[in-house]
Amino acid sequence: MSIKQNLNQIMANIDLAVKRSMVVRPGDQVKLIAVTKNQDVEAMREAIDNGITAIGENRVQEVLQKLPVLARAVECHLIGHLQSNKVRQILPTVDLIHSVDSYRLAAEINRVAAKLGKRQDVLIQVNVAGEVTKFGVLPEQTIDLAKALNELKQVRLCGLMTIAPHVENPEMVRPIFKKLYQLFMELQAMQLEHTDIQWLSMGMTNDYMIAIEEGANLVRVGTGIFGARQYE
Repeated sequence: MSIKQNLNQIMANIDLAVKRSMVVRPGDQVKLIAVTKNQDVEAMREAIDNGITAIGENRVQEVLQKLPVLARAVECHLIGHLQSNKVRQILPTVDLIHSVDSYRLAAEINRVAAKLGKRQDVLIQVNVAGEVTKFGVLPEQTIDLAKALNELKQVRLCGLMTIAPHVENPEMVRPIFKKLYQLFMELQAMQLEHTDIQWLSMGMTNDYMIAIEEGANLVRVGTGIFGARQYE
């Protein structure tokens, strides 16, 4: 199917998942982030022309290469791991960083953002499943990190993100999403003064409907939109 047809199907699936959901969702709508890792600029333009308002990139270098030639107005989300030494390169461009996983990284974002006169929106990446191959803080470390980020003047914590294990049956990861939703609601209820806890980023091509049913309002879909990635 074409990108347009894929997007139509995904949006219908999102609507269905929202109707099935039994939880109180943060915000009224689910935002679809088109994951554009290894996708060319033409494919990205086609997705944006068919309704995508936010793209998600995994690597800083791809953002720096693609955005100057994209010629489209679109939010840019960094969804992959961010190294401290790449913060200076990415901050002028990115709208939301999904992958803050340490105070050290947040402090560097705060330092660079201060120089740019910018307040940078971020999410804390939580490794709910405790997978050794994935980045993110453990659930029991999340609230303490959130409190620390609340003291950084140029960083605005906006919510949480997780990457669930890839499994054959998406139902198997429902408990992962339930746990992050509970943590999100706990964080939101704290009403930390300098935060804006509004985004719960969870769910990818294989499991985004389950994630939405469990409260996600940011989903990150690549293959479902563009087809299998074309690796260089």
